[in-house]
Amino acid sequence: MCGRFALKADALQLPEAIRERMSDVHLSRYAPRELIRPSEPVLGLRQEEGKTEAALMLWGLIPSWAKDPSAGPRPINARSETVAEKSSFKAAWRHRRCLIPATGFFEKKYFVCRRDQRSFWIAGLWERWLGSDGSELDTCTILTTAPNALIQPLHDRMPVLIPDGLEEAW
Repeated sequence: MCGRFALKADALQLPEAIRERMSDVHLSRYAPRELIRPSEPVLGLRQEEGKTEAALMLWGLIPSWAKDPSAGPRPINARSETVAEKSSFKAAWRHRRCLIPATGFFEKKYFVCRRDQRSFWIAGLWERWLGSDGSELDTCTILTTAPNALIQPLHDRMPVLIPDGLEEAW
């Protein structure tokens, strides 16, 4: 389970794949964050209409078919083993995947990060909710999986991590 994470990298330390796609507005508003919580904006790399772009999305997925964004659950995590079967995630799984940069994530009282402190990619899904008044809301969720040997003593789930070089495959 991933309920908190960090992106402590400054803009120049972000992965090149996202840094080169950030607009001047993104760059001017970007700031490293020690703690990112559910319902807060997260920076992500996503594809839309065949174009890869940097985007800000709220953490907590609202399915595009939801009538009211304030009603119902807003899942922050999705189990990778069952995501293709769940109605809330099915369309996003097929068409709207994203990469979320992080420098670490929290499990209980531990901060899990790379030894070299560099950022890494967390696999996610995103959705766009459209209101009847024309409003739009982009939201996302983090995919989780069974823990590896390092995380297993801390928790029975962990974020799906995408290795460097496999961003296009995801």
